[in-house]
Amino acid sequence: MYDVEHWRVGTIATQLHVHRDTVRRVLHAPSGAPSGAPSGVPRRHLRRSLFEPYRDFVAQTLEKYPTLTASRLFDMVCERGYAGQRSHFRHLVSTLRPRPPAEAFLRLRTLPGEQMQIDWAHFGHLQIGRARRPLMGFVAVLSYSRRVFLRFSLNAQMDSFLRGHLEAFRAFGGLGRVLLYDNLKSVVLERVDHVSGSAIRFNPEFLAFAAHHRFEPRPVAVCRGNEKGRVERHIDFIRKSFFAARQFTDVADLNAQAASWCEGRALDRPWPEDDSLTVRQAFAVEQPRLLALPATAYALGQRLDVAVAKTPYVRFDLNDYSVPHTHVRRTLSVLADEQQVRVFDGASELARHPRSFDRHQVIEDPQHVQALVEHKRRARTHRGCDALAQVAPASTALLQLAAARGYSLRGITAELLRLLDQYGAPALQPAMLEAVQRDVPHPNAVRLVLERQREQAARPPVLALALPEHVTRRDAPMRMQSLAAYDRRYDTAKDSPQPESNDDE
Repeated sequence: MYDVEHWRVGTIATQLHVHRDTVRRVLHAPSGAPSGAPSGVPRRHLRRSLFEPYRDFVAQTLEKYPTLTASRLFDMVCERGYAGQRSHFRHLVSTLRPRPPAEAFLRLRTLPGEQMQIDWAHFGHLQIGRARRPLMGFVAVLSYSRRVFLRFSLNAQMDSFLRGHLEAFRAFGGLGRVLLYDNLKSVVLERVDHVSGSAIRFNPEFLAFAAHHRFEPRPVAVCRGNEKGRVERHIDFIRKSFFAARQFTDVADLNAQAASWCEGRALDRPWPEDDSLTVRQAFAVEQPRLLALPATAYALGQRLDVAVAKTPYVRFDLNDYSVPHTHVRRTLSVLADEQQVRVFDGASELARHPRSFDRHQVIEDPQHVQALVEHKRRARTHRGCDALAQVAPASTALLQLAAARGYSLRGITAELLRLLDQYGAPALQPAMLEAVQRDVPHPNAVRLVLERQREQAARPPVLALALPEHVTRRDAPMRMQSLAAYDRRYDTAKDSPQPESNDDE
């Protein structure tokens, strides 16, 4: 190229993809000398790799045990005299490990209304009080139109799983004839695969749900997520297009935003089968072909039996819920959903509480507690201490300090409860802390701190209003009576004939 074609050094370097100095070194080498060494410089021999003597051994071992880890192989060759580094050895093993051939997949097409694909997606965790709850997303996709449904919950239990189905069916206005799933425990309890087929034992509760809605549940093969690739791709689409940098206050707010996104941005995107149409237009074709919802709604709720100990509380999902004290030492039934927890004894409902997703919380009905206190008068002092500890944890240290000095805990507890009613828990807690720090475990010290805080905030003084019993009785709420009876009397009197008037009289 240089002597015959008269190419420049830069042209030769560009065409051969080498550096200019390499071209100059070769051009200046004397005829017959090695091309890689300049004139007068002996050629440097490459050092033999330390791995070469062990290459055949590693290749044969990997052929026999394809899943053997590189760290175990490194220990094996070190026992045989290998002196190289672990990191370089792992790189060399990756080049020798047998790779499965690339697999090709068929493009699957489904009829309108024929198939839905269902899956869970994990979106991190939420801190609710002292509890760390997983944020799970229930995703349902219609295979033909690609319409997606998204709903978030704080668990992946059966109640949330079935509730996601129902809300997806209502959002779509129907359901597909076949629903595809992973082999999760909410659907499949046991599976044995054979050459001739698979033996699947479904979850009985889920099977009853499928029978009620008349669809066929179809689990995909194990480790074959490609068989429900449409919902898998939509989960990735949700992570990038909806959930990324999303701000929300609670799960209800997140679900409202998810519903708005599913009805807007997700419906107006191009349809993968024909980009001249949108998913909304494809869904308009598919929706009339969906299975209709049954006339009767399926009863949802998490059901379990709970044993009540000697205290009148049932433990459910890391929290304690009160029940009547007459039902201790018995086994009761709990029916819970995402809003409330209901406790039953047979068919009769004993208690109903709002559900808490915190942990170690005590959710009480005041009537249950009051009934127990009246039943056991000696429990009033302990009940007062427990009520103070719930709203003002500093009361525990104050009462312990007072007990060590021999003070009457009953009187101190009653006085602290009166201060709680007058000033409230937010003001009582720091006042108790200051009294403990000053080593004065007495209600008077707490009252002085509360009064000082009130004066600094320029609030009016707190006065205890004690009314006589007959005055208190007058403040009872009055029930408004219906005036329909008077209207009927007025209409009857108006329609009846009036006696003739006597002018003489």
